[in-house]
Amino acid sequence: METDGQNEQSPENGQGEELPGQGKGIMHSWLRDLVVSVVVSAFIIIFLYQPVRVEGTSMLPVLEDEDRLFINKLAYRVGEIHRGDVVVFLYPHDHDKSYIKRVIALPGDDLKIDHGMVYVNGSPVKEAYVPSRFEDDRSQPEMTVPQHKYFLMGDHRSVSYDSRDFGPVARELIYGKAAFVYWPMDQAGVVR
Repeated sequence: METDGQNEQSPENGQGEELPGQGKGIMHSWLRDLVVSVVVSAFIIIFLYQPVRVEGTSMLPVLEDEDRLFINKLAYRVGEIHRGDVVVFLYPHDHDKSYIKRVIALPGDDLKIDHGMVYVNGSPVKEAYVPSRFEDDRSQPEMTVPQHKYFLMGDHRSVSYDSRDFGPVARELIYGKAAFVYWPMDQAGVVR
């Protein structure tokens, strides 16, 4: 029987024999896929979403100690920070530490806290995210939030170390918006 020079025992014929160099091709393909996955993951973490772990109870009941969530790092590169956003920022006195708090007042806002009641621009702020058991009776004299700074507070007011203690936070220190809790699964959902 004549052949045209092709190996009749190739893997395509169902015999399962490996051609010389085929293992190298599979390894090359696997390595390429791994490199692409790492590059795409790095891009997502650096520019879009980053996983973080909550440490502490200052954002109860919305975020609990040890919750894992994604923060949106692109949100404030293309959009504005809004009152009520839950943000992640570098602690003003030590940029190796990150905190997570809620935006209470924006640049130029007049802010006053009277026995735990927050007033922004003369009106009381409705804070459904602060349960009565987490309220406190701290006061803060009236102030105007400086330009390019934000007044941030934790939702668990009686234990939160926040702008009442370290002052308004500069815009350039705020690097992400809390987006989605992914662990534990029973608390998974959008951060509000």
